[in-house]
Amino acid sequence: MKNSILAGVFGVFALSTQVSAEIKIAHIYGKTGPFEAYAKQSHDGLMLGLEYATGGTMEVLGQPIVVIEKDTQLKPENGRALLEEAYGDDEVDLAIGPVSSGVALAMLPVAEEYEKILIVEPAVADSITGSNWNRYVFRTSRNSSQDAVASAVALAGENVHIATLAQDYAFGRDGISAFREALANQGHSIVHEEFVPTDTADFTAAAERIFNAMKGLEGEKRLFILWAGSGNPWAKIKAMNPQRFGIEFAGVGNILAALKGFRDFKGMEGGTYYYYELPDNPVNDWLVETHFERFDGPPDFFTAGGMAAGIAAVEAIRKAGSTDSEDLIESMKGMEWQSPKGIMKFRAQDHQAMQSMYHFKLDVQDDVEWAVPTLVRELAIDELPVPVRNQ
Repeated sequence: MKNSILAGVFGVFALSTQVSAEIKIAHIYGKTGPFEAYAKQSHDGLMLGLEYATGGTMEVLGQPIVVIEKDTQLKPENGRALLEEAYGDDEVDLAIGPVSSGVALAMLPVAEEYEKILIVEPAVADSITGSNWNRYVFRTSRNSSQDAVASAVALAGENVHIATLAQDYAFGRDGISAFREALANQGHSIVHEEFVPTDTADFTAAAERIFNAMKGLEGEKRLFILWAGSGNPWAKIKAMNPQRFGIEFAGVGNILAALKGFRDFKGMEGGTYYYYELPDNPVNDWLVETHFERFDGPPDFFTAGGMAAGIAAVEAIRKAGSTDSEDLIESMKGMEWQSPKGIMKFRAQDHQAMQSMYHFKLDVQDDVEWAVPTLVRELAIDELPVPVRNQ
């Protein structure tokens, strides 16, 4: 009799413990600083992704999801310390973030030390899932190679000459390295490369070196610019009239605020990660409709990425049946899930999310305040030979 009473009490305690338990996710990202706009989009998208994947309940495995926000202020040392705090003091089940590649690289060893999952979104440097990768790191955002391969497929052609300008840090260096490799695979090379500090405001010297390298060439000449944040090198170099040498601009996609500065660049082409009108699938339809309802405007570049990360986290936990790191790793390797971009898949070798990209061409429309990336064609996963860089 006594044993049965104890068993009943223990059963009630176990049930109450299960009901009150929480699945904790830390979102560690640069809420303040020059990438603040990227960060807000990423967080909005993450919360929408969790909502979509849970059917609005914000629960998985019968347990509520709690999101803890931490601001890195774009400082690598902060990112490392905040992730340690999240894993150690807050006892989160997994973490998502950050915005900056430099911050992400500082955070990777912490995931390995604590043996906890880190889903990287939206930082893009190749080295995150390359030379600095470890088995606890998964990335839903595209990497520099995916940007580069998509742009190379979009821009390369017979008698086309390409020069590059990028920021002198992990994002720019890795991106141009991948772009150079992608062009080489198509039998092309870069005519001239320029790397400048991230806070550069005067592009005169760099532009003159590019002009001198290209002005004597015959054929199509394109200046491919890889840039994040403020500065707008396109406008400043355009004011120097590169057209007198036959040089046209090329680049990757960007957020809507940045695209406002591209209305003078109608016809510019490149490869992009996302623009809300490009994908055609039910997840993106829901995202676009919901975002217009709640935020009075369309979802942006990093909103889609945040949503992809949120859906991936829920699907991984649901598939694993737990939040144990080893169970999650096994469930996530090779995992496919639906995102605003259609199907994504974590590549088993490096946990990089394979995904479609888009060849775009900028248009200008009277009723839209930014330059509109129109679809030339979707570049499917099997069309993008993205290198594995962690081996």
